[in-house]
Amino acid sequence: MENKNIQNENIEKLTEILKRLNTEEITEDLREEALKIVSNINPLELSIAEQNLIEEGMNPQDLRHLCDIHMEVLKDKLDKIKTQISKGHVLHTFIGEHEKILGFLTELEKLNSKIQKMEKYEHNAEEFKKLVEVANKILDAEKHHKREEDVLFKEMEDRKITGPTRIMRMEHDDLRERKKQLKNIAEFVPQLDFETFKKTLHEVSKYIIFNLRDHIFKENYILYPSALQSINDEEVWKDMKRRCDEVGYCSFTEDK
Repeated sequence: MENKNIQNENIEKLTEILKRLNTEEITEDLREEALKIVSNINPLELSIAEQNLIEEGMNPQDLRHLCDIHMEVLKDKLDKIKTQISKGHVLHTFIGEHEKILGFLTELEKLNSKIQKMEKYEHNAEEFKKLVEVANKILDAEKHHKREEDVLFKEMEDRKITGPTRIMRMEHDDLRERKKQLKNIAEFVPQLDFETFKKTLHEVSKYIIFNLRDHIFKENYILYPSALQSINDEEVWKDMKRRCDEVGYCSFTEDK
């Protein structure tokens, strides 16, 4: 009972600080207070606090901009998560896929930088071929997102953890449209005014790179640890692995 009371107190404190971060000017004192609270809670409590705010009427979109506070104290914890799971575990596979996707985003960042320096479209330039390839790789992550939504998110939602998964689903939908836009402009660049192409490429690339990196960080350091804590039956994880196998994997998935 004492642990439950401590958890409830932590959730109340965090809910209040997240609310203040969204409504007050973020001073150094407020930031330090938030960091202190976040340092002393676990990912499940963080997820519940975010869920409380959504249920009170806060737009999930607003919560996306509060993550820098709790990200700051979670940066060194991914290795710790990996020690709790083995190769082939649902979360081990997701984390491995994230590493690949982050690599694709770095490729996109470099390509965009090179293309922005070009003065005209050059049919034989290697950058345009590579742009199509990296756009396809980023789009190929769809099976990854579907496994998360149909298997992992569903299990968490069955345990009444709905706030974080609602945010992740929203971001999947948003990023899905942006990734399609990237593929379209990569494939039809010869038919576009080159300056218009560069401007559009720069905008969509920057959006995908920033928001998908942010999304992956939140899943790795907040959502996945919450799942590990809330789903503590090994048989459930085995059944989730079976369902993930049915959905299928990405061309770049390794440890499955």
